[in-house]
Amino acid sequence: MAMTPRTVLITGATGGIGGALVESYAEPGNTLILQGRNAPRLAEQAAFAQARGARVLTQVLDVRDRPALAAWLREVCSQEQVDLLIVNAGVNTNIGPDGAGERWEDIEALIDVNLLAAMATVDGVLPSMRARGAGQIALISSLAAYFGLPVTPSYCASKAAVKVYGEALRGWLAPEGVRVNVVMPGYVESQMCHDMPGPKPFLWPADKAVRCIRRGLERNRPRISFPFPLNFGTWWLSVLPPAISERILRLIGYRG
Repeated sequence: MAMTPRTVLITGATGGIGGALVESYAEPGNTLILQGRNAPRLAEQAAFAQARGARVLTQVLDVRDRPALAAWLREVCSQEQVDLLIVNAGVNTNIGPDGAGERWEDIEALIDVNLLAAMATVDGVLPSMRARGAGQIALISSLAAYFGLPVTPSYCASKAAVKVYGEALRGWLAPEGVRVNVVMPGYVESQMCHDMPGPKPFLWPADKAVRCIRRGLERNRPRISFPFPLNFGTWWLSVLPPAISERILRLIGYRG
């Protein structure tokens, strides 16, 4: 059964996928609640969505500031009925071109944004959805959650945690009428993807990725993963003996 949300809250609305999500949901009759750190870019996104006929609320906020995040979400949920929460804010780090390794301060920041802030965002919105017995939460994970890539250890770990968190939430909340979906993109055109070292097979433009995400959410698919060839291949990496998966990664250019 197709489901059409009218009020959509998107974190990380100024990034590649976030921006494309804004464009997709910017329709007359919709309310978009957008969070981002880049104030000028967020204002551009808001102006675009308003020109498309959407009502727009924005919040410039660093999701690592969890007290501020919690206060904002309390205020939003007291005034708006969020139909769809898309937990999209995320960052990446890597071991560097010479394989020197990730800096600890970057690892802490990544876990703060990709995992703790994601869980805090769910924690802030979920009580209102449970009280209504309705709502949908989309958690943006990654195909990198299937098997760790040598060039981005912390990113892979954070996305694996988000994947499992979402799967557990879905099983818990389905009887209460709250839908939870785990989104696992492959490579999607964005600055964050560009900055990541290593090959990027089957790179998709952000608007194509968002069309796939939106179809999956409308059909309430537990796992929305794409593109198919990379999805199938990375899933196999998770079920093959690890030594074989490591050899495959080395063969296609993923070396530490």
